[in-house]
Amino acid sequence: MNETYTAVAGFAQTWGLLYFMIMFAIVVAYVLWPKNRKSFDDAAQIPFRED
Repeated sequence: MNETYTAVAGFAQTWGLLYFMIMFAIVVAYVLWPKNRKSFDDAAQIPFRED
């Protein structure tokens, strides 16, 4: 039981870290993509608009 748990935990930690690093890189690329700049700039100005 202990050996199986250690193997599964090691697999989950390694591939989980890789998965989250890839997802983080995808999100950063999406945010910094030049085509999306206008929509993010527009969203940043929402608090300053008058009703």
